[in-house]
Amino acid sequence: MIKNRIDVITMGCSKNLVDSEQLMHRLKECGYEVAHDSESPEGEIAVINTCGFIGDAKEESINMILEFCQRKEQGDLNKLYVMGCLSQRYGNDLREEIPQVDKFFGAFSIDPILSELGVKKNPLLETRRFLTTPSHYAYLKVSEGCDRKCSYCAIPGIRGPHTSVPMEKLIDEANALAESGVKELILIAQDTTYYGLDLYRGRTLSKLVTKLLDIKGIEWMRILYSYPASFPEDLLEIMAASEKMCKYMDIPLQHSADAVLSAMRRSIDGKQTRALVEKMRKAVPGIVLRTTMMVGHPGEGEAEFDDLLSFVNDYKIERLGAFAYSEEEGTWGANNLADAVPAELKQERLEELMELQANISLAYNESRIGTTERVLIDSYAADRGELVARSSKEAPDVDGEVLISAAGLDAPEKLVGSFADVKIIGADEYDLNAMLI
Repeated sequence: MIKNRIDVITMGCSKNLVDSEQLMHRLKECGYEVAHDSESPEGEIAVINTCGFIGDAKEESINMILEFCQRKEQGDLNKLYVMGCLSQRYGNDLREEIPQVDKFFGAFSIDPILSELGVKKNPLLETRRFLTTPSHYAYLKVSEGCDRKCSYCAIPGIRGPHTSVPMEKLIDEANALAESGVKELILIAQDTTYYGLDLYRGRTLSKLVTKLLDIKGIEWMRILYSYPASFPEDLLEIMAASEKMCKYMDIPLQHSADAVLSAMRRSIDGKQTRALVEKMRKAVPGIVLRTTMMVGHPGEGEAEFDDLLSFVNDYKIERLGAFAYSEEEGTWGANNLADAVPAELKQERLEELMELQANISLAYNESRIGTTERVLIDSYAADRGELVARSSKEAPDVDGEVLISAAGLDAPEKLVGSFADVKIIGADEYDLNAMLI
């Protein structure tokens, strides 16, 4: 056990990761040694930032809490704190069921945790971060919460209503990130397209992006978690015109059939969904789209599932993930819709959809063989003798990678964090192989 060290463990999404990074910076500035997701946690204090979105994520968070409870019982840990979405959603139950935890905090609890640890509030540090990502890219969370009422989603009940971060704070944070060496900025939120509606009485994501693109040192910018209904189309003009903007859009469509989209309360129908994808393809030539789809939602019969398969086959979305519907307590769907699709059928549909997508992904990646692409090198895998990189077509963690042989290179690790031109020489449905030019 290392005195004055705090181990921070982050579960779930990149939005949680930003919260952890803000917490860790303020702890470090006040004299604590901090470590993130350590394989060998040795701190006298641990903070677990949990996820409570869906069943698998909740189970993973609970197992992590129990693992650290065991460390505490063995005398290897003095204090254990839990924060984030799981404790926001189930705090009272968790306090009763897991009394070994010293204190549970909610999803907006950086200041209360700092107070618990004897750290005074310092507004000057609120936009500073202890990066847990490689030092050349970072996430920028532009807003918190969500005003959408999707039938299946518990996030509004956990994170509350949509709240934009003031533009001046985001510019200050992004400048600090750039000064620290960040080259790629990844904008995130529960719904990035909603940015500014509460503060500026209109969708101002495009205005924010324009200002961020002017920051010296930022060479790539991409946007994740963009809702399709009322999508701000002026953003496509910026994406098409700016060399810094990655021609990449993450837009969770969830389905293509009218009946399912209506049951999901998505505020968009199948025709509008198709029109939006076509508009993106036309406005930004070469754009890479990433989406998520859901199978087995109430209202999905065979005809609706066939519609989804046809959509995926016709529009060839380059990056597509999917999951099966499950009722989440407290959501509109759980209270108002019958979960009528059997679990076994949901799994069959999920496997059929992902098999189709694997072929689409493979064909897309194979079409890139022989081309030259600019990549950002994320790491060096010494055991494999490979540089691990991404082009503008791949976001970190969720997409495939560009693997580059480091044979014959002197000190390949020194290339990490730099851009390079490569030739694509091989591909599978997820990753590409390349050689440095």
